[in-house]
Amino acid sequence: MDKKNALRAGALAAGTTLMMLLMSSPALALTRDDGDDPGTGLSVIETLGLYVLLPIALFVAIAGLVMIGDKTHKKKDTTSSNITTKAEVKA
Repeated sequence: MDKKNALRAGALAAGTTLMMLLMSSPALALTRDDGDDPGTGLSVIETLGLYVLLPIALFVAIAGLVMIGDKTHKKKDTTSSNITTKAEVKA
């Protein structure tokens, strides 16, 4: 019975995918729309800087600010910092 359900689910998924592909219209990216005024394209270096280096730099800057803000607060752990482990023996 499991094989029959799996076959039915696979056929449904394949049919749905096929119908979506057949019914979708092409993007027509080569045809310009009214009022379309594209600018100049980005070079490879500009693209890498905008989509790779800039996000990495922002991440590092935010992480650095968080680390600096975290280090300014002293830890106040009163439960373990005032416990001495050596026994004071008076003879």
